[in-house]
Amino acid sequence: MVETCVVVGAGVAAFGFVNTIREAGYQGRVVLVGAESVLPYERPPLSKQYLTGKKDEDALLFQPVSFYEERNIELRLGTPVEEIDLQRRVVRSADGNELAFDTLVLATGATPNRLPVPGAELAGVAVLRTLADARALRAALAGAERVVVIGGGFIGCEVAASARTLGKQVALVETLPVLLGRALGVEIGSAITRVHERQGVALYLGRRVVGIEGRERAERVVLDDGTTLPCDLVVVGIGVRPVLPAVVGDLRFDDGVVVDATCATNVDGVWAAGDVARWWHPRIERFLRVEHYDNALAQGAAVAKAVAGQPEPYDAVPSFWSDQYDLTIQHYGYPVEWDEIVVRGDLDEPTFTAFYLKDGRVYGAVIVRRPREMRPARRLVEQLAQVDRTLLTDPSVDLRQLLA
Repeated sequence: MVETCVVVGAGVAAFGFVNTIREAGYQGRVVLVGAESVLPYERPPLSKQYLTGKKDEDALLFQPVSFYEERNIELRLGTPVEEIDLQRRVVRSADGNELAFDTLVLATGATPNRLPVPGAELAGVAVLRTLADARALRAALAGAERVVVIGGGFIGCEVAASARTLGKQVALVETLPVLLGRALGVEIGSAITRVHERQGVALYLGRRVVGIEGRERAERVVLDDGTTLPCDLVVVGIGVRPVLPAVVGDLRFDDGVVVDATCATNVDGVWAAGDVARWWHPRIERFLRVEHYDNALAQGAAVAKAVAGQPEPYDAVPSFWSDQYDLTIQHYGYPVEWDEIVVRGDLDEPTFTAFYLKDGRVYGAVIVRRPREMRPARRLVEQLAQVDRTLLTDPSVDLRQLLA
């Protein structure tokens, strides 16, 4: 009897899985079940090149349908899963159909947090996660002049940059005193904040949205100090949370599906990858859940090898990048609290490499406009290197000389 592997989700992690599963030697049936009706596609361009019209939908697809046909991957797109029954080993879709599985891969991703204020459901209030979201936002931007972005994380900053590139008036509201403060800290976040100020974004930092007003659609955003921001369009980017259909059975879930170092859950034959997975990282010996493209793609591939009988500890260094205006912000590292940030270069320019240290070891690095330092900086993070701070800050010192 042929074994059936069902993949729930059709995003980046799911593509990483199906792109690797046949090469890994798996001979069973593979069924990809996705809620969206489109083939698996890249999400990072949605807030950047797609919004600004530099990239069309066809260019977002990882592969054409022929790719899946050649690998005998069954596609069930536009099929939201409502329930996963781990006891009966079946997946039930919204139309009531059931699909039995021997092996299950959970690649369900995450969903945007909604703004918990009056008026948040008005027309003209958008989030950005899916291609459908991006289509609607791109169309709305074409007819908007005044855009209010709520949230100063990566999505908020990227949407603000895209809107300014399109010539829109942009106001950005963030509860922290700097942009990207949660991910990059105050010092580096301040450097990115200055970039947006120079590009003409009106920043309302340390402020909180208490309501959105309008008759039939959003017309004003009200802040906690009474400030009112007129708008034609509101974009909410206040983070995401892992999403999973209803589950029958004892699946461990704690800010994501909890898995071991090989991405296996506590249920035999069930695996998880991507934004929904909270896995034990053997290098730093703690659980991580990472919401980035590179991790989802690589973790999906790692699960494919495990399903094919070649499980290995997944110990990749998380990484991500963000394009804002003419800047590319590249980050390598573990999402842990740091003791100190060491900078080489000029934060005001900005052209710099910043290292995040904990207990004297390099746990992270951010590189802006110093491409030659990207690879050695990543290696320093991989090694959790202990390096003299004076050498890290000295731009005349080649970082390659500091590698073990």
